[in-house]
Amino acid sequence: MKKKTIIHLSIIVVALIAVVILSFVLRTANTVDCATCEGSGVVEYLCDGCETKCSLCGTTACADCEGDGQVAADTPYYATFMALVPPIIAIGLALITKEVYSSLFVGVLAAGLLYADFNIVKTFDTVVGNGIIDAVSGTAGIFAFLVILGAIVVLLNKAGGSQAFGKWAQTHVKTRMGAMLATFALGVLIFVDDYFNCLTVGSVMRPVTDTHKISRVKLAYIIDATAAPICMIAPVSSWAAAVSEHVAEGQGIVAFVRAIPYNFYSILTIAFVITIAILGFDYGKMRGAEIKAQKTGDLGAAEAVNDNAAEEVQVASHARVLDLILPIAVLIVSCIVSMLYVGGFFTADSGCQWNLIDAFGNTDATVALPFGSLIAFLIIAVYLIARRLITFKATMEAIPKGFIAMVPAILILTLATALKNTTGLLGSDAFIEALLANAGNLMFFLPAIIFVIACFLAFATGTSWGTFGILIPIVSAAFGGLDTEIAIIGMSACLAGAVCGDHCSPISDTTIMASAGAQCNHVEHVSTQLPYAITVAIVSFVSYIIAGALQLANIKWWVSLPIAIALMVGTIFVIRIVMTKKGNGNDGGNLEDTPAPENEIAAE
Repeated sequence: MKKKTIIHLSIIVVALIAVVILSFVLRTANTVDCATCEGSGVVEYLCDGCETKCSLCGTTACADCEGDGQVAADTPYYATFMALVPPIIAIGLALITKEVYSSLFVGVLAAGLLYADFNIVKTFDTVVGNGIIDAVSGTAGIFAFLVILGAIVVLLNKAGGSQAFGKWAQTHVKTRMGAMLATFALGVLIFVDDYFNCLTVGSVMRPVTDTHKISRVKLAYIIDATAAPICMIAPVSSWAAAVSEHVAEGQGIVAFVRAIPYNFYSILTIAFVITIAILGFDYGKMRGAEIKAQKTGDLGAAEAVNDNAAEEVQVASHARVLDLILPIAVLIVSCIVSMLYVGGFFTADSGCQWNLIDAFGNTDATVALPFGSLIAFLIIAVYLIARRLITFKATMEAIPKGFIAMVPAILILTLATALKNTTGLLGSDAFIEALLANAGNLMFFLPAIIFVIACFLAFATGTSWGTFGILIPIVSAAFGGLDTEIAIIGMSACLAGAVCGDHCSPISDTTIMASAGAQCNHVEHVSTQLPYAITVAIVSFVSYIIAGALQLANIKWWVSLPIAIALMVGTIFVIRIVMTKKGNGNDGGNLEDTPAPENEIAAE
């Protein structure tokens, strides 16, 4: 057995032992509020055969206490600090081992042990029944959407529409700025899935950026900046589906859409890419790589590092740009119409007929998204077959390939949902709500703190999905639900931090895929991207403090978002001025006029 495996298993054992030790110290349930009648009562966990008692709530129609004031507590750890131990263990293990699957499972197991009071049979019943089975059944619709989306991605890769866009760009793009903005535009267009984005944009735009002597690490940065950040603010994407699954029933898509204007890291990354492309300005190690590419023609290319590179050329030769744009448009329209349909927009007795906002608020994403994506898949398949871009056999082969591509996402979603379910049995939401009940105006600092926590967790684990899967239920409990604007800002900070940490992490799947798509050295991609990502992260952190403070005056995103964008653009100009004064930066548009610094080139 390898030494690394032994260490990994030892850490897991130590974590479980810590759970046992803590369980003897913190064994008394706290004061909680009756969820139905809002009456407060002290929950006392007694031995088997004894009643668990609370103070009378003064109502005869309370579903929780059935009118007699007796609320059952299934565990002695209900609404205590122990309710947070499982997610803390999951986070800690993820930080130490840098492996998310086992970390999430151990968190679920710890929650099961506590809920069952260390009864082994009941523990496994909790883990399997309340955890994994409930997670699978509750997210089956999202699983179906992910698989269908994966199949659509395979079809679009085979059809060749993306390659047609690349040929068009080679003919019409005449400048370095145009090449970078065209790469950015394609990345924005392919927002449905980050894997599809990374590999497609890289393979399509490499010839264009190579022609204009744009370094491969700069290409990799633009790819990475238009993968997860774009997917995280697109309502019809695999990411939107995953996020909505972790939000309370009935709030998923609505909460996700409300959070978009506050997703500062994603939005500011977009502003950052556009600004540096227009200015022709770079700094840090990226500047050295760009100067080397311009002066010597050394783009920093590396050999293809993934199997999909071999498949890139196996596409239809007569494809057009419309063969990319039309299928994506069909997917978007189909999913939106399906969400409206499920929400009752077209139904007379739904109470939401012809009311767009109410229909979206009433929709069920777990039904609407797979429904819409299935219709889109059928239309896209018929269109591509009719265009003779793919065969019927290739269409059928796309389904299992799409499933295989989505297996990692499905595993993370299952385990994260299981962790949410089992910690919910321990009363984690009640504990956090009680803990923050007297926080008052200090609540406006929480989004910035949540952003930092999510950044570090995603950086250590290399997964955005695992990060927001763990944190969203905690964030929701911290704000007492997602009904208030400050709670939406907190949720958005969690999502933005997850993307930021994922963006910076050398072990992130999207970061690795961006390197693969650009065919550049992975370590060089990470080292050149990090200063840019950190710059955007700092501005995002400040923006969350400002957004939280503005909430005290009930001022919403239409003020905080322009301020954040202005701060981002202003920061770039300040860096540019400082670098120019030091003689370490170009002064605007023409990188070729800048002398190559030997020390930075040598460092590459």
